[in-house]
Parts: sequence; C-alpha cells; structure tokens
Amino acid sequence: MARGFTLTLLASGALLFTAWALLALHYAPLARPPAGDVLAGILLILTMLALVWLPLRKAALVCMIGPALVLAWFLTLRPTNDQQWQPEYAVLPTVAIDGDTVRITGIRDFAWHSETEATPAYYDATYDLRTIGSVDLIVSHWSSEAIAHVFVSFGFQDGRHLAFSVETRRTVGQEYSVLGGFFRNYELFYVVADERDLIGVRTDRRHESVYIYPVDVTPERRRLLLLSYLRQVQALAERPVFYNTLTDNCTTNIVARAAGAAADAPVARYSWKLLASGYADSYVYDLGRLNQDLPFDELKRRSLVRRPADAQIGRDFSSEIRAGLP
Repeated sequence: MARGFTLTLLASGALLFTAWALLALHYAPLARPPAGDVLAGILLILTMLALVWLPLRKAALVCMIGPALVLAWFLTLRPTNDQQWQPEYAVLPTVAIDGDTVRITGIRDFAWHSETEATPAYYDATYDLRTIGSVDLIVSHWSSEAIAHVFVSFGFQDGRHLAFSVETRRTVGQEYSVLGGFFRNYELFYVVADERDLIGVRTDRRHESVYIYPVDVTPERRRLLLLSYLRQVQALAERPVFYNTLTDNCTTNIVARAAGAAADAPVARYSWKLLASGYADSYVYDLGRLNQDLPFDELKRRSLVRRPADAQIGRDFSSEIRAGLP
C-alpha cells in the first residue's frame, strides 16, 4: 500500500512537471515559433509512449528527463534592457537623487489619439521631496470587477503630479498574456509619467472605470514611499528583472514599495485581493489607509472619475479629474 502511494506521488509529480514543461515550451521565449510548439508536441508523444510501454516507476523517472532539460534551458533566460521595445516602453527613465532634490529624465507624456495610438513625448523635471502634498491610489477597471490595473500618483504643492505604473515591457509585436507572464516573457517596467498620459488614456481614450483614492499617510511616509519608487527605477535601469503574473506584478510591487517606506512597521500584507487586483482598493481601505468617514461602497461610488463626453486632456487635467471627489 505504501509502495502504491509512493508510485502515485512519483507519477503525479512527473505529470505535473511535464505539464509545466509543455507550457514553458509554448509560452517561454526558448525558441522561435513554431519550434517551441514542435518540441512540446515531441515531448508529449514521448511522455505518452513511456506511460504506455514502461512500468509506472520507470515511466515516471523517464518522464522527468525531458522536463528537467526544459527547466535547465528555461533558467538560462536572462532579462535585458536591450530590445526593440514597443513605443510606450522604449525610453527607460533615469533618476538622480541629491538629498531632497530629485532629477528625473524621460518622464512619459504621450498624447493619445486612440486606445493604442499616440504621439510620443517626454520631458525632464526636478522635484523637491519636501513638497509632496499627496499620494493617490489609482484603480482602473478595464475588464471585470475583479480585474484592474493599479498604480499610484504623487501630488506636489506646486500642482504637479507624477504617476508610477508597474507594467510589462513588451517588444514590438508582442501581446500580453496572463499565462505568458509566468514564463519570463516580459521584463518588469516602471512607467514614470504625467497623469495626462497615464490616466488620460484610460479615462478619455479607453473609457475604463477609473477610481482615485487619496491615501492617508504622513508626509514623511509619502517621502519614503516616493523614494522607494525612485530607487526601484534606478535599480531596474542597472539590473532588469522579469515580470511575473503571480509574484512580481503591478499590485505586488505596490506592496513591496509600501513595505520599503515602512521600516518601522509593515503597512501591508499579501492577500487574495491583491491577486484579484480589482479589489485592491477594498484591501487598502481595510488597512485603514483610505477615507474611513464613508463606508467603502459609498467611497468607491464617489471616487469614480466622470469625464464629459467632450472633455479634452489639457494642462488642467489633474485638477479636473479630482473635481468632486471625496
């Protein structure tokens, strides 16, 4: 009985390992299409033959060989900043920090004409960390209630806003895939942008449901949070990393940056609401970091950005989208 249980575990492990290898050959950039799918087909056929012709124990061991070779191949993949990137990810922002003065080059300010077409533009700017007046959580629902893109924006006392969005850095012609995000398909990219670009494309061009929530943190915590983002931008410029759908995505990076701004005590913990990113605002509310004077459902209803049909993305965009918000 114990022997049978051991064999069952061994066979199950071999099949799961094989399933991973098949997905990796299909999704991971291990070989040019259709070579990956051809190799996946060969591996599948060999696995089936082993299961049919060999005793279970030997079949399980033989079935481990192919996936082990795929894993070794997979581990050779390395992230890079040198690719032919899609236009919105082509320019890597750089940051220079001198005390409380920050100089950022390559702040994205695209003028979006449609959901996907834009005129590229960038600018450089200097900020004083002592003048951060606000930090907002932005939740943009582009599909269902459970699916949203989550990012943050910092407001300064002079009226400027600086937004940070963690995204997949994709090459020309490459499309986003949730499953592909598990297999080292994309580099992790911090978009540093003007709100006219990062929020404007979502409210006025893609017509997503965009919610803006002021986050209740102290001025020092705002400063540390922005520094955490800036240092990560510096780190990615020097050493790129892969995006991962589960462990290194837009919401988990927000948690990591929040933790980096709270050395004295953690302000965030992982939750299923971060995996179902559409509920990230509810999660932050439960932490006590959003307006507690209103029930969450009412806060969310009143935090929705409502844009007139004839609205234009002008210089007053940041103040216009906040008009009437709690």
